[in-house]
Amino acid sequence: MSSELLTTLMFLGLLAGLFMGHPLAFVLGGLAIIFAYLGPGPQIFGIIINRIYSQMDNYILLAVPMFILMARLLSDSGVTENMFHALRLVLGRVRGGLLLAVIAISVILAATTGIIGASVTVIGMLALPSMMRYGYQKELATGAIAAGGSLGILIPPSIMLVILGSYSQISVGQLFAAALMPGLLLAALYALYVGVVTFFKPEYGPPVSEEELAQTDRREIMLSLLKMAVPPIMLILGVLGSIFSGWATTTEAASIGAFLTLVMVIVYGKFSLSLLQDAVMATARTTSMVLFVVVGATAFTGVFIAIGGQQVVSGFLDGMGLGPWGIFIVMMLIVFVLGMFLDWLGIVLICLPIFLPIATAAGFEPLWFVTMIAVVLQTSFLTPPFGYALFYLEGVAPKEITLGHIYRGIIPFVILIIIGSALCAIFPQIITWLPNLIFAR
Repeated sequence: MSSELLTTLMFLGLLAGLFMGHPLAFVLGGLAIIFAYLGPGPQIFGIIINRIYSQMDNYILLAVPMFILMARLLSDSGVTENMFHALRLVLGRVRGGLLLAVIAISVILAATTGIIGASVTVIGMLALPSMMRYGYQKELATGAIAAGGSLGILIPPSIMLVILGSYSQISVGQLFAAALMPGLLLAALYALYVGVVTFFKPEYGPPVSEEELAQTDRREIMLSLLKMAVPPIMLILGVLGSIFSGWATTTEAASIGAFLTLVMVIVYGKFSLSLLQDAVMATARTTSMVLFVVVGATAFTGVFIAIGGQQVVSGFLDGMGLGPWGIFIVMMLIVFVLGMFLDWLGIVLICLPIFLPIATAAGFEPLWFVTMIAVVLQTSFLTPPFGYALFYLEGVAPKEITLGHIYRGIIPFVILIIIGSALCAIFPQIITWLPNLIFAR
């Protein structure tokens, strides 16, 4: 068979397997075995095994279970609930104050947990009942929670950035620095949108009642907020500061973060052996899922390259005559569309080995290009039909909120992500400034 036919059949097989509901890891691994026989033959299996072993021997991947454990422990510490209630009262007199509190909490959670399911679920359970009680517009409330909770996959520390660094051979520390400003940019765009909408439509985000505010001691609330915010901020500085200063590698910093989070749980009085056991078991399950997908994707991309798929895709894009920026836009559109049907892990492991060499040949800086993929992948959690944040939120939403409210609510935030991606493309310094500042030495 020709390389073009084999490449087409591989992608069709991938789509068929996923739409039939089979696990991604086994779809990728199974297709690798089938097309290894149809293409190069059984002799390629030795090469594939070596590629898989090199990934499993990758020291960077040790950071994945540490960050997952850190996220699980932090979600059980109770700090998020206390911070939200304090912020709710601090911002109570502001139109859309609860929405701004949600975005602020989302940024803090993103910089400490990095697990979308935990962030969206916790924020949804805390914020949605209060928003419904105060008469917030359902679409605006659900959109802000889903978009804010999804920031955890972009703002470091993030397991997506760890996987991207592992596959692109780019320093994870540099990726952390590169993704920080785009993540904060998206958070600022969300807050600006909320502020503008509630300014012109006050009924969409009414302030907290004066009666409730009168019953609270503002000074006591500020002290409570400070008490709740300082430990997570110290955790963020401990993890990212140790990486950016060069004092610790990413894997070592992840271990530091897991230890500091355990200390936080103990200090807040939430520690128990059952909590620790549940956190460790959940970490083991999630890590196993990630590594199974890594194995399947490594085999898939190895066979794909061996059958000449890399050259087929590159030749197809070059043949479109769009120039470097046209090719870049097409690749980002592919990532965006795939985000409607695949999770971020599958997209990264399938697309990155194919797109990165093409982008490098087109003259794009690898660090900037990989970070752009991470920014665009924010949409994969929000776009129907398979946006995970939408279903996490639906699972904890009050009965009066339907999936239709959630779908309509995320549309403006997906547009904001596209605007943020365009800004990062037009002004690449948004991505490159911080890593150049930190790692130039």
